[in-house]
Amino acid sequence: MKPKMHLAFDLSKTHLEGRWRSPESWMGYTYPDPGQFEDIARIAERGCMDMLFFGDGTGVASTYGGSQDEAAKWGVGWPRHDMSPYIVGMSRVTKNIGFGLTYSSTFMHPFYVARLLNSLDHVTKGRIAFNVVASTRRSDAANYGFDELMEHDLRYERMEEFIKVCKGLWDSVEPDAFKWDRASGIVADPAKVHALHHVGKFFRVRGPLNTVPSPQRHPVLVQAGGSPRGIQASANFADVIFASANSFQAMAKHRAALDEALTLEKRDPAKVGMLFAVSVLVEETEHEAKARREAVLNILPRDAVASYLSDNCGYDFSKLPARFSPSELNIIIAATNASPVGFVHKLAREIGEGTEITPDEFFEHGRKMVTDYERTYAGTPSQMADVLEEAFEVGGSRGGFMFASAPTTPHDHIQVVDLLIPELRRRGRFRTEYEGKTLKENLAL
Repeated sequence: MKPKMHLAFDLSKTHLEGRWRSPESWMGYTYPDPGQFEDIARIAERGCMDMLFFGDGTGVASTYGGSQDEAAKWGVGWPRHDMSPYIVGMSRVTKNIGFGLTYSSTFMHPFYVARLLNSLDHVTKGRIAFNVVASTRRSDAANYGFDELMEHDLRYERMEEFIKVCKGLWDSVEPDAFKWDRASGIVADPAKVHALHHVGKFFRVRGPLNTVPSPQRHPVLVQAGGSPRGIQASANFADVIFASANSFQAMAKHRAALDEALTLEKRDPAKVGMLFAVSVLVEETEHEAKARREAVLNILPRDAVASYLSDNCGYDFSKLPARFSPSELNIIIAATNASPVGFVHKLAREIGEGTEITPDEFFEHGRKMVTDYERTYAGTPSQMADVLEEAFEVGGSRGGFMFASAPTTPHDHIQVVDLLIPELRRRGRFRTEYEGKTLKENLAL
């Protein structure tokens, strides 16, 4: 029997970076209407998909030119709402599909997040995943009182302690502690309720968590670090790794690095899956699909591209010299504590670290990244199934894919469910029904 894929929709950007105005996208809805998200939840569950995933950001990009005007004007990274109430709504119109929610361990407090996710796991009956991130954007940091970004490796050290505290809180009340005995009036057995008394480098938390243990006990833990330190953190605690790779070679490299890190942590690599971000445009004909792929390059002007890149790389690209190399630029970016494995690092690998380019050339490369053009595959259901099967094997046949950044919502989600998933099922690569009741069970964790 062939290993089966796990599949998710990444809904983080369906309304951002110009996607909202793609032909037939968001027809009859304007963000943040919850009806659109409920529609997609129904569509995805009809296809027996594993999860709907929501990345997040809490700032308005202001790195480019020291101003937020371009981001505000073009919808770059904003607006974004906290998706926890929306997940409640989506859970009420579905029974099986899971929900991935993002919070920053760099800015948030573990007691609050552990308590919130516990409550959501109850409401959804065990369908919550926690995507923990180490934030790299100055626009986010400024809203939490930070003048500068926390040092890169220190963010991951804080993340590991954050998750340690969350796990301790989720375990602080034993599963059978609550009695709710009407005759005696006893609510819970005090011997099964434990204080945490955590004192660490970043947090002091007494505990216990003042909630009823949730259906999954711990939500599914998702992490997406791609740097060596980020991969180390993934190996330390993640149940599922969310990874972005622009080539099969990059997928294989990340999988190998993760397996090595998991082995060092004495965890079985065969039991930890990766969900690789991929964008697919599925149409009845190859011509139509490829034409739609080319069209995504036209949804954003240069200033919007520059604003996005500046915010996500942590460097003001309005200051670019007339000619420069990616390696020179990445040294400057890394020195500011922004991500050393972001767009500029990937560009250096693509064109060569010492290759000099102009700002115009830089932003054209950036346009392909911002619109997801480079990682978008376009074709017929059979062609897209071929791509996913090959990528699945390259990635170790453990995990699957996160369909990211659909340019047309919900058309592209419907095409995946109605055209691509039936082809994957025909090949024995995807389920025909949900096997479990909780997200952990359906992800076979």
